[in-house]
Amino acid sequence: MTDHSLHRFLLAPGADSDPAETAEWRDALAALVANEGPARARFILDQLAVQARTPQVAWSPELVTPYVNSIAVEQQPPFPGDLAIEERLASLMRWNALAMVAKANAAYGELGGHIASYASAADLFEVGFHHFFQARNDKQGGDLVFFQPHSAPGVYARAFLEGRLTADDLAHYRQEISAPQAGARGLSSYPHPWLMPDFWQFPTGSMGIGPISSIYHARFMRYLTHRQLLDCAGRKVWGVFGDGEMDEPESMSALTLASREKLDNLVWVVNCNLQRLDGPVRGNGRIVDELEKLFRGAGWHVIKLLWGSDWDGLFARDTGGALVQAFAHTVDGQMQTFAAKDGRFNRDTFFGQNEALARLAQGMTDEQIDRLKRGGHDLVKIHAAYHAAARHAGQPVVVLAHTKKGYGMGTAGQGRMTTHSQKKLDEAALLQFRNRFNLPISDEQARNLDFYKPAEDSAEMRYLHARRQALGGYMPRRESAAPQLPVPALAGYAQFALQAGGKEMSTTMAFVRLLGNLLKDRALGPRIVPIVADEARTFGMANLFKQVGIYSSVGQKYEPEDIGSVLSYREALDGQILEEGISEAGAIASWTAAATSYSVHGVPMLPFYIYYSMFGFQRVGDAIWAAADQRARGFLLGATSGRTTLGGEGLQHQDGSSHLVAATIPNCRAYDPAFAGELAVLVDHGMREMLVEQQDVFYYLTLMNENYAQPDLPAGAEQGVVRGGYRFASYGEGAPQLTLMGSGAILTEVIEAARQLAAEGIASEVVSVTSWSELARDGLACEQRSLGGEPGATPWLHELLAGPALPVVAATDYVRAVPEAIRAFLPAGRSYRTLGTDGFGRSDTRAALRGWFGVDAAHVVQAARHALRG
Repeated sequence: MTDHSLHRFLLAPGADSDPAETAEWRDALAALVANEGPARARFILDQLAVQARTPQVAWSPELVTPYVNSIAVEQQPPFPGDLAIEERLASLMRWNALAMVAKANAAYGELGGHIASYASAADLFEVGFHHFFQARNDKQGGDLVFFQPHSAPGVYARAFLEGRLTADDLAHYRQEISAPQAGARGLSSYPHPWLMPDFWQFPTGSMGIGPISSIYHARFMRYLTHRQLLDCAGRKVWGVFGDGEMDEPESMSALTLASREKLDNLVWVVNCNLQRLDGPVRGNGRIVDELEKLFRGAGWHVIKLLWGSDWDGLFARDTGGALVQAFAHTVDGQMQTFAAKDGRFNRDTFFGQNEALARLAQGMTDEQIDRLKRGGHDLVKIHAAYHAAARHAGQPVVVLAHTKKGYGMGTAGQGRMTTHSQKKLDEAALLQFRNRFNLPISDEQARNLDFYKPAEDSAEMRYLHARRQALGGYMPRRESAAPQLPVPALAGYAQFALQAGGKEMSTTMAFVRLLGNLLKDRALGPRIVPIVADEARTFGMANLFKQVGIYSSVGQKYEPEDIGSVLSYREALDGQILEEGISEAGAIASWTAAATSYSVHGVPMLPFYIYYSMFGFQRVGDAIWAAADQRARGFLLGATSGRTTLGGEGLQHQDGSSHLVAATIPNCRAYDPAFAGELAVLVDHGMREMLVEQQDVFYYLTLMNENYAQPDLPAGAEQGVVRGGYRFASYGEGAPQLTLMGSGAILTEVIEAARQLAAEGIASEVVSVTSWSELARDGLACEQRSLGGEPGATPWLHELLAGPALPVVAATDYVRAVPEAIRAFLPAGRSYRTLGTDGFGRSDTRAALRGWFGVDAAHVVQAARHALRG
């Protein structure tokens, strides 16, 4: 960097009491850089900064750097590709993506789609595809890439040129039901592994979920390496996200974890097109400055990619710093206006601000001014930024890439407030787009929105395939093949639960004991990932600290206060527990990384995430839904579940609805077991489904913290436990007069009610319901088969309630909508009354709460008497 180039970045605002002295300091720094180099200059500045931060001076540095590229021209590495070919390929991707969305909306106006986001991100994607994104194959694990969701059409457009998708597939964008009828493959709106299980790896359609997930995937790769399960060295996690998306709390919530863990395997590219869905991200400010402060403050390395190569000459001539000063006073709302207007407007409005700027624009035509690129549209500048990011050590890296939303769409959409919703272009706009990118298509082809693919032996196609082969193959691509993991015999680790013999314990205690025993299994144990959000001691898991340790990327550098205790806190480089602190969003992101390791890494893992049940589906339900989309396999344990078990905690902690939400996720199997034996059967069955049969399901099991006598599991009950319910016991003399059903914590109240009724001479049969949702799903499936003419479709509920048409009373610790889910599938003639905990929770004893909500034994008895009276 020359003396002059350094000086123009040292223009500090504010009054200067001694300009001559200031100039001397600037000259001294410039001389130091010139004579000793930037490394020495940084060292001296660091030393001065230490002294300046003392209380006597109380100085802290400004976290915002000038609005210029972080990588100087002389620091740029040589561009390793064929620039002309890559520009032509990027133009083809843009056209096919535009045609895909516009064609779908021309035929079916309600399909939607997005053009402008990919138009801004196309070059950011293409440089990654050509030079950085490593694919997974037999020789390498490959990189993980999280794609900006609204840019999905561009990824499809690339897959079309690669031969992985056909023109018919592209013509059925967002038509996943009708496409197979036409012999095509429907393409999902955003990245959805559930809908395209061989294509997309990560769901990013819900804003903010992709960013936090990418951080925890990067950390999980370190976990796998440190535990010597898989060497992930050299692999990167890349995330391309939007600047508006950074407003989501999840996008920002784990930034310090990434820096604290020194995740230099993580690179984010924030596409700063300055625009959200409705307008500017920061119309009255600058989002790039805001994000730079945020990321630098969180400990990330920031690379600003703001201006294209065409600006280099302007900066070189600008010895007085006029450009830097102008950028410093231009807010994003105005920058967006510059993007939407033509060269003449920008000459008059931007370069016309003062004489110095006007001189810089002299000799440039209006068209040249109009074609001045932002950094995120310059392949050479993008490559330089990615090259630096990929080689940076010791910190996660964020590239803040300045782009134009709707780039190249001209008056139809570039930089306009309405550009996010732009789905159709008129004939003039299509031809303008064609001409802007020099596309080899005729006027008629442009008007017809024809897809374009060069001949296979063309220079473009040979180059496209060669670059991907050099990087390991095509992507995105999702793998599903993974080795089976053996599951130990149930009796070997769960005999204490199956034959409990009346011993008092809570189901939480039973689970922790089950988990401890499973961790000792030589084959399965190392693949188990226990996850907690700062509640291990709450759930009685402290004994696992010593047994398997808490994962820490630096081991344990301190002597814990409780080192002499049997349950002392122990962190270790090879620790197994992921202790995520008070962050349910972080914990579920960790769980997702482990639960999808079978696909992402080819290494099946088995995560058990235990948490207060109210802080699961209610608090991070969107993240759980995304994990379901990603075909997660693992266990979620909703502890202290139910509205009346966590007596003293009150409204915010008491869960009466998680089973209602869990029932809406198709691949989530939700159970509310009352007894340790039921829990053991469910854990065993789930492990076999996920690890042996390799089904894409995950289990949600609710656990209670209430101690009560645990009975032996009745002989032959296993099938019923898994299918949703079984006949637990009969009470009273003679034939039963009614059926009582209960689940979880309230089953003990139902049993007590049966005993009280028996004392009154009323015999009853008690059914333990382990899953209302599984009973309802089975009933619905049988109903659909019957409607289709399939014989013998009998719901499991009918087998449970076979016999006389006795009245039924059902009680749970959840809202009544949970037991009401099975009403439609009851055998004919059965009356059905439900008891639940609708309303807000509150603090009191369990007995008082159950009486208040009407789910205790007394209310079950009352409901039974009423049912018998008809």
